[in-house]
Amino acid sequence: MGTHLSRILDGVREDLASRKSRHSLEDLEKMAAIRGPAGELARTIPGVPAVIAEIKRASPSRGWIRRDLDAVEAARAYIAGGAWAVSILTEERLFGGSLADLARVRWEFPHAVLLRKDFLLDEYMLAESRAYGADMALLMVSVLGDRTAEMVALARKHRLEPLVEVRDEEEMSIAAKAGARFVGINNRDLVTLAVDLSTSARLLPLVPEGAIAVVESGITGPEQVERFHRMGARLFLVGESLVTSGDPADTLRRYVGK
Repeated sequence: MGTHLSRILDGVREDLASRKSRHSLEDLEKMAAIRGPAGELARTIPGVPAVIAEIKRASPSRGWIRRDLDAVEAARAYIAGGAWAVSILTEERLFGGSLADLARVRWEFPHAVLLRKDFLLDEYMLAESRAYGADMALLMVSVLGDRTAEMVALARKHRLEPLVEVRDEEEMSIAAKAGARFVGINNRDLVTLAVDLSTSARLLPLVPEGAIAVVESGITGPEQVERFHRMGARLFLVGESLVTSGDPADTLRRYVGK
C-alpha cells in the first residue's frame, strides 16, 4: 500500500472513529430506512457514452483545485449537461469534501443518481452512505482486498449499488469473484499518483461479462471517451476537467456527443 494511500486511510480512520462516537450504526439505519431502494440503476444507462460527473475540491496530486466549489451548484450544472450520475467526494482532509455535500445535493435533486466516493472501510460507512442519500458507493479493492466480496454484499444489504474499483488484473479477479455489477478501472497509480490511460486499455477486455465498465481518472476530452466506449466502457467518471471548466454543462455535452 503506497504512502499516499496509507496517509489518506490514517485520516479516514480517525474521522470515522469520531463520527462513530456521535452516531450509532442503528441511528444511521433508521435514517436510511426512510429512503426507498436505489432501483435497477444499470437499466437507466443509455447506449451512448455516459458520465458520472464528480464534485471534487482538492486532491493529493493537485492540492486545492477549486476551494470555493459549491456542491449544489456544481451538481446543477452537471445534471443540466446530461450527467448520468453525480459523484460526491466526502473525504475531508485531502479532498475537501463532506457528508454535508452529499446530503445537500440529495435534498436539492431527489431523483438524481448519487455516488459517494470515499475510502469506505466497513459496514458503518455503507449505512452512512445510504443515510446521507447515496445510491451508489465506491468500494476500492486496493483498500478492501479479500474483504471486497463481504463489502459488496453489505452494500446491497443497505440498498446501495457498489462501484468496485480495480487497478490491475489481480484486483479485477477479486471484483469478478465478488459479483460486482459495476467495475471501475482507475487509471491513477495510487503509489505515484501518475495517470496512465493504458490501464483501461489493458483491463477493459477483462471486465466480467454482464458487468458495467467504468473508466476512472485521466479523461480530459471526448476523443478518449469515444475510444474507450468502442472498447466496451459504458460510464466515465470525470472530475478535474469539469471542476476546472468555465462551463461544465457544455463540457459534459461534448463528452457525451451532444
